[in-house]
Amino acid sequence: DYGLVDQIRRASVSIMSNIAEGFERGSNQELIQFLYIAKASCGEVRSQLTIAYDQKYITESSFKELSGQARLIGGMLGNLIAYVKGSRFKGSKFKKTPVVNMKDELDKLLNQQLNS
Repeated sequence: DYGLVDQIRRASVSIMSNIAEGFERGSNQELIQFLYIAKASCGEVRSQLTIAYDQKYITESSFKELSGQARLIGGMLGNLIAYVKGSRFKGSKFKKTPVVNMKDELDKLLNQQLNS
């Protein structure tokens, strides 16, 4: 069943893609949202593996190993979600750049020139 194989592959890729996209958004709130989507994709993979096993496309040992890995990844994502939720850091897009006044900046440059 090529459709099932393709769906498992797409759901698996979706896990990593959603983690990356959430991280690149630059805020914890968006990261958490995409981590939940990635976690849901783990559940989708497990569901599809169950179908593959029921249809006898994969062996019981393969099913146990693969679904166990998907469950482990889902648990890791759950732990990461909890960690990010508890973090005081809001995300990289909320970082404030330090304010430097022009006088201090010019004095610094002049001192560098005089000491060279």
